[in-house]
Amino acid sequence: MAQYFVIHAENPQPRLVKQAVDILQNGGVIAYPTDSSYALGCALGFKEAQTKIRSIRGVDDSHLFTLMCRNLSELSTYAKVDNAQFRLLKANTPGPYTFILEASREVPRRLLHAKRSTIGLRVPEHAVTQALLEALDAPLLSMTLQLPGDDAPLNIAWEIREQLEHQLDLVIDSSLAQAGETTVVDLTGASPEVIRQGIGTIDVLGI
Repeated sequence: MAQYFVIHAENPQPRLVKQAVDILQNGGVIAYPTDSSYALGCALGFKEAQTKIRSIRGVDDSHLFTLMCRNLSELSTYAKVDNAQFRLLKANTPGPYTFILEASREVPRRLLHAKRSTIGLRVPEHAVTQALLEALDAPLLSMTLQLPGDDAPLNIAWEIREQLEHQLDLVIDSSLAQAGETTVVDLTGASPEVIRQGIGTIDVLGI
């Protein structure tokens, strides 16, 4: 049975944030709000939690996780970032974008694209997500909370609990998350390429 925490969207309660991080550090799977709908998340290093997330999503090992990072400094630990990429990232983070970059050696191989050794990373603009990342002191492995057969991600906490209360360890209720997916930008080529248009606008990317 999933626990259910109501955490303030602008001033997250430290006690509840710590309890959520304790769940993550014990291998738990959580549903949490971001600046682009709700996501499923777990801490690095828990293979069973990763398997559970893939089971909830109805996807196989070819569907990759995103690393949710608190800032560019942390992102740069897990990805190889050159000067041009850094300027683009700095101008557009935090925000509803996922950037595909060449992974560093800090990323476990099982999380990488099988043929390209790349990883998707993002820096979210949501106070609760940022509080979790700060308290965890590490990235979150995440996937958008979209169930098999659904046309859009879930973004209402009590509906998530109703549907997944026996599969999750925690649902965080922090008011409505913004509906929609991130805009995905591949930065591994000669020039940036938009792979998926989401709620993050393309105009500001300068591409």
